[in-house]
Amino acid sequence: MAVRIDNVRLIDPAAGHDAVTSVILENGRMMIGGSGVAAAEIIDGSGLWLTPGFVDLCARLREPGAKMHGGAASETRAARAGGFLHLVVPPDTQPVLDSGALVTQLCERADAAGYAKVYPVGALTKGLEGKALSNMNRLRLAGAVAVGNARAPFASVETALHCLEYAATLGLTVFFSPEEPSLAKGCAHDGFTAARMGLPGIPDTAETIALATQLLLVEQTGVKAHFGQLSCRGSVELIRIAKEKGIPVTADVAMHHLHLTDAAIDGFNSFAHVRPPLRSNEDRAALREGVKTGVIDAICSDHQPLDASAKLAPFPATEPGMSTLETVLPLGLQLVREGVLSESQLIAALTCKPGDVLGIERNTGWLLIDPLVSWTVSGETLLSTGKNTPWLGQTLQGLVRRVFN
Repeated sequence: MAVRIDNVRLIDPAAGHDAVTSVILENGRMMIGGSGVAAAEIIDGSGLWLTPGFVDLCARLREPGAKMHGGAASETRAARAGGFLHLVVPPDTQPVLDSGALVTQLCERADAAGYAKVYPVGALTKGLEGKALSNMNRLRLAGAVAVGNARAPFASVETALHCLEYAATLGLTVFFSPEEPSLAKGCAHDGFTAARMGLPGIPDTAETIALATQLLLVEQTGVKAHFGQLSCRGSVELIRIAKEKGIPVTADVAMHHLHLTDAAIDGFNSFAHVRPPLRSNEDRAALREGVKTGVIDAICSDHQPLDASAKLAPFPATEPGMSTLETVLPLGLQLVREGVLSESQLIAALTCKPGDVLGIERNTGWLLIDPLVSWTVSGETLLSTGKNTPWLGQTLQGLVRRVFN
């Protein structure tokens, strides 16, 4: 049934809209104007925003497998509460998404929950072991929108090359989370904080060396590639150079890397234990500038829900990851208030830009957002099974009031 929203600020960067207006929403579709049109429900949108539904390029639902940490129903429900109506799921599930049956099963379970649409990334190699190519065509036919090897290493550069060549023949996008395993044996950024705390460090070259190699292979094969969860200044520069050369690449950054630095792990705060690790002030500044200038296309959640026990061991033994789906919007609005991004830049980085990476249909759902309302992050307010967030107990500003689709 039709809903009319009056006096709402419509922010739709893909269409070039940013103005206070009246809109009619019906069956997930939006029409501008109609202030006098009769509707089943009329909402006063004064002070509120209307935006397209968000697209997340990296969210783990802990399904299939790892049910103790979540599942399709609970995590897509949390996603919807945070404004994410489209979720790209990496292949490092348990078991690995290397068969068409598992891809189909994941999609069916998410569809049954009915909160958000899931887009699986199939495994680039069998079992993510980095040795034998997966049956990418079967994965594609089952519903995989891309292929990737998550953070699992390749047995050799030659194997990686063959994987990209095969993906290119199928027209599949390859997702990379660049990391050189021989340099990534630590648990925190290789800097002053880790040294003071006696923690083994992961240098930024663990990311940039892998990224540089992968970019060369992408250039050689012509495959479309997306680089996710970048964490350092060097990576931003490498992506900038690749784009200037015309290499078909896109990139994203997790919202928490735009806010936190390695100082957040002080006191052995395991809630700040993530991979890639939180890095320096200089790296954070470069990532912010990368989003602002468009070198980094999108902001993702990198949602990784974990149960309480996963964060209770000594810091190096805790599982890395944050529960983030429900805090992306308010943290993004904080970037707007700090002058890092404009409102339109933030919404673009959460909607049309990530959607364009995979050609996801635009504007199939709409969000009514209150950018000023305050709420406290707690076990009670978070719908995700995972409560593992460094913002626990903090008051944030911004909330999705309604979803229309």
